[in-house]
Amino acid sequence: MLRDTGTTTWRDHFRERLRAGVTAVEHIVGGLGTSLLAFLTLLWLATVAAASVLGVGLLLAPAVFRVSRAVANRERARLSRWGPAVIGPPPLPATVREALRDLAVRRELAWLAVHGTLGLVLSVAAFTLPLYAVQNGTFPLYYWALDPDVGGPGLIGWRIDGFADALGVGLTGVGLAVAILGLGPGIAKLQALPGRRLLGPAGDVDLSLRVAELTATRAAALDAHAAELRRIERSLHDGTQNRLVAVNVLVGAARRAVDRNPAAVAGILERAQEANEQALAELRAVVRGILPPVLGDRGLGAALAGLAATCSVPCELEVDVPGRCAVSVEATAYFVVAEALTNVVKHSGANSAAVTVWREGDRLHLRVTDDGHGGADENGGSGLRGIRRRIEAYDGRLVLSSPPGGPTRMDVELPCGS
Repeated sequence: MLRDTGTTTWRDHFRERLRAGVTAVEHIVGGLGTSLLAFLTLLWLATVAAASVLGVGLLLAPAVFRVSRAVANRERARLSRWGPAVIGPPPLPATVREALRDLAVRRELAWLAVHGTLGLVLSVAAFTLPLYAVQNGTFPLYYWALDPDVGGPGLIGWRIDGFADALGVGLTGVGLAVAILGLGPGIAKLQALPGRRLLGPAGDVDLSLRVAELTATRAAALDAHAAELRRIERSLHDGTQNRLVAVNVLVGAARRAVDRNPAAVAGILERAQEANEQALAELRAVVRGILPPVLGDRGLGAALAGLAATCSVPCELEVDVPGRCAVSVEATAYFVVAEALTNVVKHSGANSAAVTVWREGDRLHLRVTDDGHGGADENGGSGLRGIRRRIEAYDGRLVLSSPPGGPTRMDVELPCGS
């Protein structure tokens, strides 16, 4: 199934808001888990601090820093899955005194205080909104089974005297659902803000790590570019060039046969025409390997539709990309999907696959899933390392989930401008 939208309609807007709201709920649920851990760690920290006044808690102080680092690392991993990677600090200092002087440790303790209190309150409040929305929205379906004096569900305590009152409760559920769609992404960003501000490296450390990362991705991009040039050179040398040499030889033989054996000229020219057609076909294949013509003519949706149609594993395609992205970004997305579907066919043993492509602001998102046996490994020679290099060369992100037994899901995020 292909859904390609060139213009934004109210349906596209609603679908985008719905997807953003669902994603925000996923973020908030994950943040609820880390905020609970941060709250429990804060309680333990307060207990150890109180015991340290008596000299008893000093023995537990190193463990407090290790636990706080473990909780902070879980939040770093969560934030990295949903956005730019949050790079962790160096290992913990050896002594308690050095740890208290360490800037990264103090920032982690500050994050614990914020995320374990305000973050927890925000997470619980945001997490209950979907529950109340479902409870209130479905109330007209079961209100008749309750005592009218009990009142409505949740925080609604008025008497329910009939369907009209129950319908009013249901409308509050609809209002809560609209609030989730509208406020959910903002709440998720607010929930993640302390972690992004306090858990990442500060100042020049962050800059130096970023420079090192960009240097590595630039080197990987140059390596990938050189490998692609070698592939094109081999294709032209081993295929097209040999065909053209054969055409030249046959044309020369035909010229010599005009005087010596005119009857053989037609057969020689026929062979030359066949060699020329083969050379053109191989040349077109090389050109399509560089940039598929359909990608430039009709856009990313049509190009991916061709990939899905020719995939030997049944593949469902959904594209929601209003407008056009940069040519280089579309080409990267095309080749990532092409390589991913090749892996599905060769390695997954899947019965079906799905490709979903959508745009959120200045980011292009791709998701490729299959119902195969899982266990995909970047070190297993399946081309995943090349996919990652190609994505990181454009400052994108790749998240791969492929547990043994499946399913496999590959999420890709590419910058595509505003």
